[in-house]
Amino acid sequence: MNDAFSRTEGDINKSESRENWYSIIKDDSTYKYLEEDAKYFLHQSMSTPCLDVLEASDGIYLTDLKGRRFMDFHGNNVHQVGYRHPYIVERVKAQMDILPFSPRRYTNIPAIELAEKLGSLMPGNLKRVLFAPGGTSAIGIALKLARIVTGKHKVVSLWDSFHGASMDAISAGGERVFRKGIGPLLPGVERIPPPTSYRGLFNGDAHLDYANYLEYVIEKEGEVGAFIAETIRNTDVQIPSKSYWKRVREICNKHNVLLILDEIPIAFGRTGKMFAFEHFGIEPDIVCLGKGLGAAIMPLAAIVAREDYNIASDVSLGHYTHEKSPLASVAALAMLEVLENEKIIEKVLDDEKFMFAELHKLKEKHQLIGDIRGLGLLWGIELVTDRKTKEPAICQAEKIMYDCLENGLSFKVSQGNVLQLSPPLIISRSELKKALEIVDSAIQKNS
Repeated sequence: MNDAFSRTEGDINKSESRENWYSIIKDDSTYKYLEEDAKYFLHQSMSTPCLDVLEASDGIYLTDLKGRRFMDFHGNNVHQVGYRHPYIVERVKAQMDILPFSPRRYTNIPAIELAEKLGSLMPGNLKRVLFAPGGTSAIGIALKLARIVTGKHKVVSLWDSFHGASMDAISAGGERVFRKGIGPLLPGVERIPPPTSYRGLFNGDAHLDYANYLEYVIEKEGEVGAFIAETIRNTDVQIPSKSYWKRVREICNKHNVLLILDEIPIAFGRTGKMFAFEHFGIEPDIVCLGKGLGAAIMPLAAIVAREDYNIASDVSLGHYTHEKSPLASVAALAMLEVLENEKIIEKVLDDEKFMFAELHKLKEKHQLIGDIRGLGLLWGIELVTDRKTKEPAICQAEKIMYDCLENGLSFKVSQGNVLQLSPPLIISRSELKKALEIVDSAIQKNS
């Protein structure tokens, strides 16, 4: 695999850089567990065989068996408030002594309080909630609800989007790595090109052609009930214009198409707002949430839908075993309290200014950097071999990632050539500076 279109993550399971990384570990105990992991788990792209063996996590750091610490700028997007936040751990431990699990047919106070809280954070009449054990399941619930509300089964989504790994989610998603070799998928899905980033984010008419193409497909295809998209594409940090989202909202209203926004990896302050759609002045019909909702302790996802969509009482939209988990609900409520009480979102807005300035300094310094994109504490550094042709610098990106790992910084590479930096929102300014120094040095070394 030597082109960006065949690779979603730079951290692939087998490559020269990965083999070199294993030789750096030099720890018999780690080798032993990696071999056992590879022996007992089914192998899959971007997962097993694994990179290293973790022993602990705390704050912004991961610690492996050898005691090496990594600043975690990846975290599978669960770590908005870092790892093992003491207030959240305390709340979860207390709940374990009271009610660790709530069977279906029963409710519990933490779940009710969390549903009410999520509704209170949303605009308009986005007040009805369903929980699920993971983001993929939340996507499935949203797609089911859209069919019931509109009476139409077809869906439009974006190429290169990611909405989860289950059969219905990969049917709606746009990343080839999850669909190749699988065979027939959910019928009625039409994919259209995604808007790519625009520096004048809140100005001008950028991406209107992309939005108008959505209307073209809706009109030509017929029976379209939903448009599902990431508000901001998380993997390689693609940010549409405000005009794009305004026009999409108008189109969905006109054609009775539900606008489902997937904010599973980017909600809860990641972009400098509680929810990314707030940047664009729009109101979705259904919002899918997850990952950081469980505070890097418990798996939890949710959809929040309009009050008037509460029309499926005779259908099991979710019906998951851990649907109203009291432990996960307590973790989520505590996470939201931390965001508010520690004024995390205000801090993220200040961090955004710092990251913008420092990353553009790196761009001026390194010809390998073709573009810098980001909001809040979600940033992408796009590497190119030539700024004019924009040829992806794939080999360099992977080497840079492993060089950074060796020096204590973990992040992922997306689309083969984009260094995605997504640190915990609690990170200090000195830690941000140190991380960027590691990136700077790695780019310098591998240019």
